[in-house]
Amino acid sequence: MRNLALVLLAVVLLPALVTGCGTRSYADGTYRGTSGPDDDGAVGEVTLTITEGKIAACVFVTRQKDGSVKDEQYGKINGEISNQSYYEKAQLAVDAMKKYAADLGRAGSLDGVEAVSGATVSYNQFSEAVEEALEQAVK
Repeated sequence: MRNLALVLLAVVLLPALVTGCGTRSYADGTYRGTSGPDDDGAVGEVTLTITEGKIAACVFVTRQKDGSVKDEQYGKINGEISNQSYYEKAQLAVDAMKKYAADLGRAGSLDGVEAVSGATVSYNQFSEAVEEALEQAVK
């Protein structure tokens, strides 16, 4: 009797699980998403390329409040490293941004992208921007 109850429960729940965990279908094209600003006014911007309904490529940048891209200069003051610790933390975020984009392109979904310790603000902005871009791509 207990086995029958378990089978019936599985039959009832399985369709709900499959529907809830189903994959979305995306229209081919290039889509852009932007995150909200962080505490310093920086925003994350993602550009996704969808090919054959799947994420094929991703570019992710973070722009500071003044619009400049966080790159190799991020963390420097007037082109100089005045605080080594701050610069290293800033560059950790820059490296993480590249990793997030590469991981998404490889995995094809946010589930395959793990946050880098010390760069969670960038990860949150990345996730938010990706979700916005994918919403545009949903068929």
